[in-house]
Amino acid sequence: MSTQTGDALPSATADAGLPMPRVVLFDFDGVLLHGDAFGLFIRSRYQRSWWRKLLVLPCLPWLLLMLPFSRRLALRTLVHVALFGTGEQRYRAQAQACATELVQHSRRFNRDALRQLRRHQQAGDRVIVVTGCEQALVGSILEQLGLGDVELLASRLRPGWSGMRTGFHNIGPNKLKALAAHGVHEWHVAYTDSLMDVPMLKPAAESVLVNGTPKLCKKMDAALGRVVGRVEWQ
Repeated sequence: MSTQTGDALPSATADAGLPMPRVVLFDFDGVLLHGDAFGLFIRSRYQRSWWRKLLVLPCLPWLLLMLPFSRRLALRTLVHVALFGTGEQRYRAQAQACATELVQHSRRFNRDALRQLRRHQQAGDRVIVVTGCEQALVGSILEQLGLGDVELLASRLRPGWSGMRTGFHNIGPNKLKALAAHGVHEWHVAYTDSLMDVPMLKPAAESVLVNGTPKLCKKMDAALGRVVGRVEWQ
C-alpha cells in the first residue's frame, strides 16, 4: 500500500488526455471537516426545538421498521421533520449561522487537508469540492474559511409546502453526474475518506484515501483494482 504525506503534492502524470491545469477533487465531510456538517446542523435543530422531537414520535414505528432496509430513507424523514416549516430564505440564514459556529471551532477541521487544498491552488490546479453536504451550508463554511473561490458541487434541498425538503443528493454515482453537468469529464487527483466515492476515484489518475483504516484501504484497493494512495491527516 502506498503512503503519501501532506508535505508534497501527488506527482503529475504525462497523460495527454488530462486537462491543463490539473483538476483536483476534494470530498468535504471526513476530509476537510472531521465529521458530517449537515448531520451536525440537523442535530442542532432537534436540540433547540422540543416540538420537533414531538413530531418525530409518531414516526418512530415506521422509522424502526425502515431502518434495517433503508437507512437513507429513515434519515430523509428525520431531515424533513427537522426542516418542517422552514422556508428557503430562513434555511439559508440558519445554514450560515451553523457555518459560523462550526468555523469558530477550528478543531473540527482537518488542518492538513486544508493546507493540501491550498497547495494545489498555489500550484495552479483547478480545485473542486465535490460533496454530499448541502450546498448553502458547505458554501458558507468554505467562504468563512477563506475558500469562497473554490468551485463547489454539493447536494441541494428544494422548497416544498411543508418546508425545505431533500432534492439532489450528491453522493456515489451522482457525483459523476454533477461533474459532467459542470463540464468536468477528466480529473487527475481525488481525495476522499469514503468507499461510496469509488465512482469518483476510479477515473482519477491518482486516488487518495484520507485517514483510512487498513480494512477500508483493502476494500478500496479491491474496488478500484489498484493500490490507493493513503494519507494520515489531522
